[in-house]
Amino acid sequence: MKMSEYGFSKVTPEVKKLADNSIEGYRIEPELYLKHDVKRGLRDLNGNGVVAGLTNISTIKVIDNDANDGMENHGEGKLYYRGYDVEDIVAGFMKEKRFGFEETIYLLLFGKLPTASELEKFRKILADFRTLPTTFTRDVIMKSPSDNMMNTLAKCVLALYSYDDNANDVSIPNVLRQCTELITLFPVLAVYGYQAYSYYKNDESLFIHKPRPELSIAENILYMLRPDSSYTELEARILDLALVLHAEHGGGNNSTFTVHVVSSSGTDTYSAIAAALGSLKGPKHGGANIKVALMFDDMKQQVKNWSDENEVRDYLRKLLHKEAFDKAGLIYGMGHAVYSMSDPRAKVFKSFVEKLSAEKGREEEFRLYTLVERLAPEVIAEERRIYKGVCANVDFYSGFVYRMLGIPDELFTPLFATSRIAGWSAHRIEEIINSNKIIRPAYKAVSDFREYVDMESRAE
Repeated sequence: MKMSEYGFSKVTPEVKKLADNSIEGYRIEPELYLKHDVKRGLRDLNGNGVVAGLTNISTIKVIDNDANDGMENHGEGKLYYRGYDVEDIVAGFMKEKRFGFEETIYLLLFGKLPTASELEKFRKILADFRTLPTTFTRDVIMKSPSDNMMNTLAKCVLALYSYDDNANDVSIPNVLRQCTELITLFPVLAVYGYQAYSYYKNDESLFIHKPRPELSIAENILYMLRPDSSYTELEARILDLALVLHAEHGGGNNSTFTVHVVSSSGTDTYSAIAAALGSLKGPKHGGANIKVALMFDDMKQQVKNWSDENEVRDYLRKLLHKEAFDKAGLIYGMGHAVYSMSDPRAKVFKSFVEKLSAEKGREEEFRLYTLVERLAPEVIAEERRIYKGVCANVDFYSGFVYRMLGIPDELFTPLFATSRIAGWSAHRIEEIINSNKIIRPAYKAVSDFREYVDMESRAE
């Protein structure tokens, strides 16, 4: 096989045949998981995660409802960062009309709420670190731009290893320095990566705005992304809120657990964060908000009257019956592994989404979202056997918000990463401090033992 003119070759018929022949050798029958009591995906039959570690960074709880209809873990969801209710954190910085993401980063990294002077010093550190190495934009970001910004982020993170004289030093001060630099550089890498892709692939004008030290992370994202660098206060505040709400979600989510697993091997910070990016890129994890936005694009085409409950119900049933959108049988943005009655992040987000929809003249679209949020749990309960309640998760509204902010779909998941690296960094430090063993789960072999056969005796 030869390389194509533009890169790797396509899958050839020979490779396809080899793959088809090998599939049966990989297949494991589902009943074997029950027979050997293996928690597939580290979850039990009710979807509860297998406890694999301890953390004091965040807590996810369900406040059980007295009238829970016999369903386990059926109640209001709560999320705590370092013991503080996220709803209280948001209420605090919203009341004082300040941006909250930098304060949230400080809380996650250092375990306490900063004083005014501590926060100001930390903002100064972030601003000082928000500078890419000389020629990095030209030599790394602008060359061979990818159509996937998560791959661009991973490429840039691994490239930064080469610019770090202490890249392999896993002492806590050095890891903290590396993580803080990556936290403040992620928005720059994501936005510049998208602009490079748009310039080369979409033939759009190229503009590079350097971040401003006096602006918050949320403000700088809009400042760098938009040609005229303008934004409203509400736009910046709701993006800041989105960053706060996505910053951390326990040690058990796929990308954060990846950080723990990879960090336990003793590897460097850049490799650990790149691994987390690979996890978050997956559509079952960080790509869910894109799926929600695309699902609503299809819904708006198929449903003629957005306020007609029966018409919306029919579309939702078609989704579950694999007759609409991507035919996956899913209503994206509905349901969560832990939350049943409410995802606290979605609950906090919703009121601000309504304000933004009014500013953007998209109230009718917001009402469609709220209608689906109300009807989807009823339709799912009618069509599926469920063991706990179903509610809208944070992905349900975030894609709609990003669309209203004019953020391109390609940056949806990188924005998630820009937020979640705060949590990843805290968990990496936690793993290094508390673990002296590599994380190594066990797999049970279910293959039959076979006698080796000489070449001349093997059937064609």
